[in-house]
Amino acid sequence: MKATELNKMTSAELTSKLKELKSELFKLRFQNEINQLDNPHKIADVKKDIARVMTALNKKAAE
Repeated sequence: MKATELNKMTSAELTSKLKELKSELFKLRFQNEINQLDNPHKIADVKKDIARVMTALNKKAAE
């Protein structure tokens, strides 16, 4: 996910994307706890995506 893609999205789209990413993070953490997660680095990637979305939301709020 690129920052330029996020900047083109509306606030409503960013909010729905944030909910989706948080849900995915919950599922990944659960899979990691029961040792079914193949790639534990995916958790870090999702966290970074969440941070990017939140940054884009904050930019839109400041405008």
